[in-house]
Amino acid sequence: MARPAARPLLQGLLRGAGWAIALFIIIALKSAAFAHGVGEDDRAFIEGASGMAIGPYMYLGAKHMVTGYDHLLFLVGVIFFLYRLKDVGTYVTLFAIGHSTTLLIGVLFDIRANPYIVDAIIGLSVVYKALDNLDAFRTLFGRAPNPKAAVLIFGFFHGFGLATKLQELTLAKEGLVPNLISFNIGVELGQFTALGAILIAMNLWRSTGSFRRSAIAANAALMCAGFVLVGYQLTGYFTKT
Repeated sequence: MARPAARPLLQGLLRGAGWAIALFIIIALKSAAFAHGVGEDDRAFIEGASGMAIGPYMYLGAKHMVTGYDHLLFLVGVIFFLYRLKDVGTYVTLFAIGHSTTLLIGVLFDIRANPYIVDAIIGLSVVYKALDNLDAFRTLFGRAPNPKAAVLIFGFFHGFGLATKLQELTLAKEGLVPNLISFNIGVELGQFTALGAILIAMNLWRSTGSFRRSAIAANAALMCAGFVLVGYQLTGYFTKT
């Protein structure tokens, strides 16, 4: 992967921290919207539905992905320095395999974990990818984690995070498997939709001179945002459990 030219990291971290503080303020003001749960209308539909509902579940899956700020932040980090569509496809496929597996297995086999802890790990996935983009692991430890393995492993946690949201609801047994598969297909469709928009924006940004000047600051902001998400979820864990 191509990396931006070396420049003072501290300056980038300070600028990135400023962007993350803005995110923290948004979260503080709109904590209900950023809870990353299922909206009341969607919850009422899911708990009131019986039998197969392919279309509605696909819609709910797509909606959950395109409004899932933690998933989107991770995807931004993953593709930040990917310039070839082949590479983008490889990493996105690994991520899809990961979160599809744990989404389906978690719900079907009722494998449970504290949702705040799972979402905190998802926040750490954003931190990891930002640090990887900054080449921090190689700088500090002389080597970096395998990026493909990391994306797959964090994909498992992202899928488990989706599973914990569905486990909070009363799902009808009739049509459960096709509905879950439909939800997962919707998640994938939402992911590709969001990814397409992100790639267009990234390519437009890369064509400008500001990309190389701002790459470090942008990833520093991504890292700080990940830490904010971790702190937000851990706060929920210690205050609401």
